[in-house]
Amino acid sequence: MINNYKNHKKHLLVFVTNLLNLYFKDNKKINKDKIYKSFNQAYDRLIYCFSKIQNEYYFDKRKKGLNLNHLNSDQMATFLYFFSNTCYKNNLEQRICDKIYYLNKMLNSIDIFYEVKMPDIFLLIHPVGTVLGRADYSNYLIIYQGVNVGSNKNIYPTLSKYVTLRPSSSILGNSKMGENSELATGSILIDNNLSKNKIYFGNPKENFTKLKKNLNEVWIK
Repeated sequence: MINNYKNHKKHLLVFVTNLLNLYFKDNKKINKDKIYKSFNQAYDRLIYCFSKIQNEYYFDKRKKGLNLNHLNSDQMATFLYFFSNTCYKNNLEQRICDKIYYLNKMLNSIDIFYEVKMPDIFLLIHPVGTVLGRADYSNYLIIYQGVNVGSNKNIYPTLSKYVTLRPSSSILGNSKMGENSELATGSILIDNNLSKNKIYFGNPKENFTKLKKNLNEVWIK
């Protein structure tokens, strides 16, 4: 499977460059040579991230290697974030960062601005309608659809390792989630703390927690 990475990377570079030049016809065509270094670095970040995910869409047990697929939209959403963020960190032209970020919104309906510092290891699960703001994120983060991570009074949340944000959940403001904690579907945590190994249900007016005993089995330590 390792031998296939080179071919996948080559194909992905052409695929993404063609998409960028197809959707953004502003007479400022993106040249592969200009983005090649950042693309390679982003690809390395992708491989490292996916190497920690034990899921049939990411890991092929039969071949004992990563199952890379540019037509898997969850994988592409992750890569386009890594790509836009790497271009930003490498001080490429803002228009290039903007186009990659915008492309991710167009294709996958997810909003992760390239200045946001996502962790090295995270998993997006069909994240349509998800908006991830400038929080303090940690590794082994799972994010579903319709999730909102944002500010309240210009203060953003802090998320520890092994956090899971279930569909349509929100964490806002001065909130902290402990290790191996989870927001249940549709829950809202705002200006509040959730201790480790807890699942939060509800909203600021009415809520309760349950014990979460085990780490999510999707992660490879």
